This record gives sequence, C-alpha cells and structure tokens, in this order.
Amino acid sequence: MTIPDYQSLMLPLLRLTSNSKEHSLKDATSELAKDFGLSEVELAEMLPSARKTRFYDRVGWAGTYLRKAGLLSAPRRGWFQITQRGLDVLENPPNRITVSFLEQYDEFVQFRERREKTSDNRNNIPLSDIEPQTPEEAIESAYLNIRQSLTDEILQTVKNCSPAFFEQLVVDVLVKMGYGGTRKDAGKAIGRSGDDGIDGIINEDRLGLDVIYIQAKRWENPVGRPEIQKFAGALQGQRAKKGIFITTSIFTKDAQEFASRIDSKITLVDGETLSQLMIDYNVGVNLVASYELKRIDSDYFVEE
Repeated sequence: MTIPDYQSLMLPLLRLTSNSKEHSLKDATSELAKDFGLSEVELAEMLPSARKTRFYDRVGWAGTYLRKAGLLSAPRRGWFQITQRGLDVLENPPNRITVSFLEQYDEFVQFRERREKTSDNRNNIPLSDIEPQTPEEAIESAYLNIRQSLTDEILQTVKNCSPAFFEQLVVDVLVKMGYGGTRKDAGKAIGRSGDDGIDGIINEDRLGLDVIYIQAKRWENPVGRPEIQKFAGALQGQRAKKGIFITTSIFTKDAQEFASRIDSKITLVDGETLSQLMIDYNVGVNLVASYELKRIDSDYFVEE
C-alpha cells in the first residue's frame, strides 16, 4: 500500500463529512488512514521539511480543493463541514473526484486561474488530473532538486581543492557546528598531532572538556576498512574515545560495519554528507533567494 494522492482522498473525505457535522482535519486524517489501511510506517512518513506528515498534508489539500469548489466549508481553522453542493454531489457521486471534475464550479476555476498567475508557468502546465503532488510537496520537491544540484557542485569543487585547503575547510565546518571554540583556536589543531592516522585535533566544546581527533581524506576512491582500522589504532594510541573521519568519497560497507562495532566512537562523514553540512552551516555558499511560507493567524481575527 502506498500513500494515496490528494485527488484519491477527495471523494472519501467528502463522504466522511456526509453527516453534515463539523470534522477536524486531525480526526479526518485518522479516519481516512484506517479506511485506506495505511501502516504505521506510512503514517509516519514526513515531508522533507519535517513539519508535518505526508498523509496529513495530502488530506489537508484534498479539503482545500473541495472548499475551493464549494463542496466543503471551513467553519473554523482546521475543520471541515459539507455544504449543500457537497451533499448534491454525493447523491450521484463520480467514481473519483478529480481536478477535472471540480472544474465545473466557477469558484474552483477562479482558484486555478489565480494559482497559474502567481506561479512560474513558463511551460504552460496547469493543474491537472495527473498532478501527483500537493502544492507544498511540489515546492519542497523543487527545493530538494536545487539543493541536490548544489550538493553535487560543492563536492566536485571540494575535490579540486588542495589537501591543505580541504583540511582548513573541515575545520571551518566543525567550528560552524559548534566545535573547537574560536576559528583561531581550532585552526591550531590541524597538523598539531603528527601521529600516524591523525590529521588534527579539535575541542568538542568551547570549554575544551574533551577533544575529537580528525582524519580528513580528499580521495576519489572509496575508503575501506583498513583506513578505519588505522585511524582506530591511532585513537587507541592516544587513549582517545572519539574521532571523525571525513572524506570526499564514500565508505565501503566493511568500513561502516567496523566503525559501528568498535569501542571508540568514530563518526564517518562522506562527501555527500560533508557537502550537505556545508549548505546547512553556510560554509562556501551564499544565499541567493529565500521564500517564506505563511499561514493565517487565527488569534488575530478573534473579536473581543
């Protein structure tokens, strides 16, 4: 079973409200989940933003489209109630309520036209029955595509840097994440050790209560178990318990399994993860544009 798209949810949602009572989005989501037999794993699936579950978002947009067509009303925020038009539809319901079905209502057509005017419609792609995503999913999907392209570009650029620059880049990322105190103090750590298998040392916190040993490899080939064993041995030689192994490539399965079994805590950071951290902590990237998603402030409209 896969999570149904918002169009597949519109008729079941309308039927759920057929008793003319008010229904909350939360309760409707729970009832529809039972009707569709969704598993706990499916119900827990989040949107990329992690603000809400994917199923909750799709039920919400199913309700929004029904409201825009006048089949449901919104007596208060987060609640649905069927209208007379909605009851009329249920007297002779279609097999499935789709975008095309809703186009018979002027209110919905006007809603479509407003959406198309405010969206980037260079390819002249309107709302359609084959549209699989909710608007919020579409925004987040586009964001993830842009982010992935940036991640790939960053990783390729990092691979072309010198080993010395790469080590400094690693320190910059760790400092931005809250390790090592000041950039000046953290910079002293690189190259300080001189121990085989260790490229540097950095404080775990600003007070220097513990240290983390660093291995930074600007490699193209996958990092295998022997390299992790070598690093683990270097940690034992220092009586250290924590280390970070960062590379521009990937780690083999054997390397990952070995790191997960040993007593020393070794965190493995591959090139993809490093690039993502650089984006998250603004290392080597600039802000080009930002977009805000807003929702209505119901408290503002409460009349005394």
